[in-house]
Amino acid sequence: MLLAFDTATAHVTVALNDRGSVVASFESGEPMRHGEMLAPGIQRVLAEAGATAKDLTGIAVGVGPGPFTGLRVGLVTARTLALVRGIPVHGVCSLDILAAAGVDAGLEEFVVATDARRKEVYLASYAGGRRVSGPEVVKPFDERTELPVLGRGAVLYPQAFPNAAGPEHPSAVALADVVLNERFEILASDPLYLRRPDAVEPGKPKRVS
Repeated sequence: MLLAFDTATAHVTVALNDRGSVVASFESGEPMRHGEMLAPGIQRVLAEAGATAKDLTGIAVGVGPGPFTGLRVGLVTARTLALVRGIPVHGVCSLDILAAAGVDAGLEEFVVATDARRKEVYLASYAGGRRVSGPEVVKPFDERTELPVLGRGAVLYPQAFPNAAGPEHPSAVALADVVLNERFEILASDPLYLRRPDAVEPGKPKRVS
């Protein structure tokens, strides 16, 4: 059984896939509660499938880009479960998870843009079923496009991305499919932060003369 989850956006998503079939899934859109929602979500999908952590054969996790805190919750959980169970972790760029939905919808050329806060987006471009640029942090109005745009960015900045075309957040169901069928590059479980965290260790205090 492959356990998949992504915490790179405000949306926590979890799914359990057994030999190519989704047997349980969980979605939570409660912002800023990744640490509170992920573990119960995992427990729920396991319970719905009548399974336990001992039945897991692998972990699939979205590696971002995304905000520091939420992304860390998912990656630490993935690494801990994998270490305890002695199973592999498969990382996927979270924008690629959204892109899978675009490919499935028949889109040939499109953009994925998720919320990076600070009036910016995480953006990547796709054509022919593969990523051709990004991910990067950009100002949405510097990257105006008439192409279809998947992700929360299209909702937040409709003047820059007028052709919203798909889900706002990654889906763990799609994540599992990406890993099982190697639809996009499989990565290590290292975070794609793309920028420094908001909270940083204070520097050495200045001397007072």
